[in-house]
Amino acid sequence: MLLLRSLVFDIAMYGLMVIVGILGAPLALWSVAGAHRTIKAYCAGVFWLLRVICGLRVEVRGEVPAGDVIVASKHQSFLDIIILAHALPRPSFIMKKQLRWAPILGLYALRIGSTPVDRGRRSQAMKEMVAHVETATEPRQLVIYPQGTRVLPGAKLPYKSGAGVLYDRLGKACVPAATNVGVFWSRRGRYRHPGVAVLEFLPPIPPGLPIQEFMRRVEGVVEENSDRLMREAGFDLATAAPGG
Repeated sequence: MLLLRSLVFDIAMYGLMVIVGILGAPLALWSVAGAHRTIKAYCAGVFWLLRVICGLRVEVRGEVPAGDVIVASKHQSFLDIIILAHALPRPSFIMKKQLRWAPILGLYALRIGSTPVDRGRRSQAMKEMVAHVETATEPRQLVIYPQGTRVLPGAKLPYKSGAGVLYDRLGKACVPAATNVGVFWSRRGRYRHPGVAVLEFLPPIPPGLPIQEFMRRVEGVVEENSDRLMREAGFDLATAAPGG
């Protein structure tokens, strides 16, 4: 029954993406604000489908950042992207370059100013990422996943330097974000488990720290609080695999 509910949800979620994406395209092309409104409408629809079909509720904790900041978030599944896109007033994302060509998703991601990154060209990708981000003229919440990929619950993957480079170059505060969404909806997992998926915004890290100190602090606070949220959801960290 759980697998059936999960399959029904996935079909409904992608069907909703097509419908909302097409209907909202004129609004999105007209203005960036229209793109944000369309994205938030889609996210709200996904939350409703999750609750009704799968018994999975979404909860956002902490003070939602509204200013011009960096958000360094734990990344466990597509669900944390949806939560951030809905909760933040004007989010944009550091995303892998291939997503530019994803139907509907790529259009809206680029429309809100997301930055495509080629993860296979590390030094060049870093320069291109910083150059693209620095062209932004409107205040926004720039979301980066410091581990660079989705991570299984309890897995320990290294934090990459991109978040530190952006923090140093932009001179902005960084709001860490922890989550337990992978307990209920893991990367490449077929099941959508019932429960409460939480994304929590943590106290901001002020600008001006050395990169190494910043990276140490952001990794410590995101990992510690993500572990806490996963334990709260009933996940046994002792049985987790060390890699993602």
